[in-house]
Amino acid sequence: MTVPHSVWLRYLTGENIDSLGITNADIVGAVEDVLADHGRGEVVFEPRTHLVPDNGGKGHFNILRGHLSAKQVSGVKVVGDFVGNFERGLPSEMALILLLDPDTGMPRAIVDGTMITEARTGAMTAVGAKHLARPGSKVLGHVGARGTAWWNVVLLDSLFDFDEIRVTSKRPESREGFAQRLTEHLGKEVRVCETAAETLDGADVLVEASRLTEPEALVRKEFLRPGAFLVPYGTISALELTLLDAVDKVVVDNWRESQSGNPRFGALRPHLNAGLLTETGVHAEIGDIVAGNRPGRESDDERILFWHRGLSTTDVAVAHLILQRAEAADVGTMLPYR
Repeated sequence: MTVPHSVWLRYLTGENIDSLGITNADIVGAVEDVLADHGRGEVVFEPRTHLVPDNGGKGHFNILRGHLSAKQVSGVKVVGDFVGNFERGLPSEMALILLLDPDTGMPRAIVDGTMITEARTGAMTAVGAKHLARPGSKVLGHVGARGTAWWNVVLLDSLFDFDEIRVTSKRPESREGFAQRLTEHLGKEVRVCETAAETLDGADVLVEASRLTEPEALVRKEFLRPGAFLVPYGTISALELTLLDAVDKVVVDNWRESQSGNPRFGALRPHLNAGLLTETGVHAEIGDIVAGNRPGRESDDERILFWHRGLSTTDVAVAHLILQRAEAADVGTMLPYR
C-alpha cells in the first residue's frame, strides 16, 4: 500500500520566477526592508563559509545562512563562483536557495537563486547609493559585465537617471555586448571604454565588479573626486592599497562578514589584512544607516566607499517575496518530501 505524502515543498525554477512579474522596485524594496531589519536587530545572520574543491582553481562555493524574525522564515543559499564558466556558456554564479520553516524545521521551498543572487547584489548597490551617493549624481562608471553588473546599472539608473554611463570589462566582446543590451533596455547610449581608468576617473558613482584571478590596482585614489561614491565588490581585490587615504567614510554591509571566509576573498581584504582597515575606521554598517541609527552622507564633498560582500538575509528576503507570489499564483512544482 502506498502511503500518501504529508509534507510537500515548492520547487521554483528560473522560468517560474520570470513568470511572476517581480519588478525592480519589488527587489529594491525587499532588500531595503531587510537592511532596516538588520539595523533594528531583527535578523539572525550567520557568517558565510567557503567550500573550495580540489578542482585546479576553477572556482569555489559560498554557503550563506540567515533568518528573518519579522517574516519568520529561515534560509540557506549555496552559490558557486566559477570565473571561467563563460567558456561553457554558463553563468559564473549559479545558486540554489532552501527556505525553511523556523517553527518546525520543515523545508518550504527550493528556489533557483541565480537571478536572486544577481538582483539582490544590484539592489544592495542601489540602496547603498540611495543613502550614500551625492544627490544629483549624473555619471556612472562600471567595471565588469558579469550577471550582477546588469542589475547594478539598471537599478542605479532607475534611481539617478544618469546623463552618462560608462562600462568596461576585460574581454572586448563582453563589454560590447553588455553595453548594447543596456542601451536597448535603458533607451540611452551606454559608452564602452577600454580601460578601468577611462571608465572610473571622475565618475560620480564608481562600481567595481571585476573578475580578477590575482589582485590588481584597477581602482586608484586619484579617480575619486570630491563627492564620489565607490562600490567595490570583486572577489579578488582590484583596489590600490593606498586608496583609503582618499576616502572620507567607509561603510560595510556587516563588519563581521567583512572578516569572514577565505582571507584572499574580498575587495578590501588586503587592506584589512595589512591593518589599513579596522573596525574603528568603519563609519557604519548599512543597516544602521537605513534604520536611521547612523547618518549616511553628510556633505556633497564626502568621498564614500561602500563595501558589500553579500548578506544571506537579502537572499532570504527576495526568495521569500518570490515564494509568496508563487504561492498566490500557484506557480512552481510541488515535490513530495515525506
